[in-house]
Amino acid sequence: MSELSFRDAWSFLDHLQLFKIKLGLDSMRAFLDPLGHPQKKFPSMHIGGTNGKGSVAATLLSVLTESGYKVGSYTSPHLSSVRERFKIGDRYIPEHDFASAAEKIIQILNGRQITYFEFTTTLAMLWFAQENVDLAILEVGLGGRLDATNVVDPMVSVITNISMDHEQHLGDTITAVASEKAGIIKPGIPVVTGETEEEPLSVIQATAKKQGSRLYLPGRDFRGSLDPAEKSLWTYEGIVFPPSAKQTSLANLPLSMKGDYQVDNASIALAALEIIAPQFPVEEEHIRSGLKKVTWPGRLEEFWRDEQGKILRNNDVHDASLTHFLLDGAHNPAGADALKKSLRHDFKYDRLVLVWASMADKDMNRTLIAIAPLADEIILTQPEAERSAAPEILFRLLPDNLQNKTVCVRDVKDALQLAVKKSRPASMICVAGSLYLVGRVRQILCGELVQKQ
Repeated sequence: MSELSFRDAWSFLDHLQLFKIKLGLDSMRAFLDPLGHPQKKFPSMHIGGTNGKGSVAATLLSVLTESGYKVGSYTSPHLSSVRERFKIGDRYIPEHDFASAAEKIIQILNGRQITYFEFTTTLAMLWFAQENVDLAILEVGLGGRLDATNVVDPMVSVITNISMDHEQHLGDTITAVASEKAGIIKPGIPVVTGETEEEPLSVIQATAKKQGSRLYLPGRDFRGSLDPAEKSLWTYEGIVFPPSAKQTSLANLPLSMKGDYQVDNASIALAALEIIAPQFPVEEEHIRSGLKKVTWPGRLEEFWRDEQGKILRNNDVHDASLTHFLLDGAHNPAGADALKKSLRHDFKYDRLVLVWASMADKDMNRTLIAIAPLADEIILTQPEAERSAAPEILFRLLPDNLQNKTVCVRDVKDALQLAVKKSRPASMICVAGSLYLVGRVRQILCGELVQKQ
């Protein structure tokens, strides 16, 4: 039993946020050595890219768990509890396991500085090794080449897509960003990508060629297509593996998450599963049941809430007394564009009330301007985060015609209450722009994802 409490371990971790992002693998390697290199004690799948990493990870976790494997998943960021980052199957890390692993890391550090993400990455690897997982799914935190997760030698590397994000760390051109994200490609390790744009794809192709890694591309090696008549169904055409030349073809697959782009994410996940199938085979029935159960809270998450606070995942009876919510963590231009498309095509509402916040280091103008014209009412707010932008700064980014329907409310809870007050029958309240905001709103409306122990 750890002498360190979970609360003390979390407080120690939160203190590390005072140290700025530091890309590089030297410190990771330095303290993984005395910990016995836990990352080498289980096979892994490594997922990088700009958007869609979490959806791909959630899909892989669901299908592999349905198939009977003991699978660990490490993702970031969390919405309200740090324990959300660490899962084995559908179980979040227990508080005592978190504290125990944290204590080991603190002892090894012996006062040395470490970043927040290095700490959580090491903690995930320690927990997965302790629990003897069959396989671990590891999501890149930032970039790829110098990300703390890049100490693993995975069975397959996945790069979802590449767009501009974190320019201050990754570079101010798409080629520079792509070079960093392609840095997770290891010698001889197969790579699956969802990227189709010429410039970033050429970087991925060149890196894969240099590393001698087989590259699997959408449209050429595998494809997913949405059912035009029923958006909750899709078809997957899989990889042809010589010499058998047998191709997987699965029709009428369930798509549990909203957004046309989720077909791309799901097909990337199934392609990655095909690559590891010799060691981790999955049956069609488990693919179907796993896809049906995939959830990714705070990403195009739709629900209705009654006056007593009960959450309903659908409103088939069209009860006008229910308040309609959509929570989405879109925080970069590509994510905002995807949200814009979904607001136009995937959800039914007559009026849109937008609650928005942004981190000051994000492309605030391009993200907000993509969504704001769709809203009938805009409420700008500020979650309690060091990097969050003041609502007044966001307000000044808007043109006059949008400022006329915009108010600034600093406190998130007050902003949410105002949104509900402005909501009418057939309205939808969309909360977006920042995962910090989505996490706080979800906590207020739905409670914690991870139950306290």
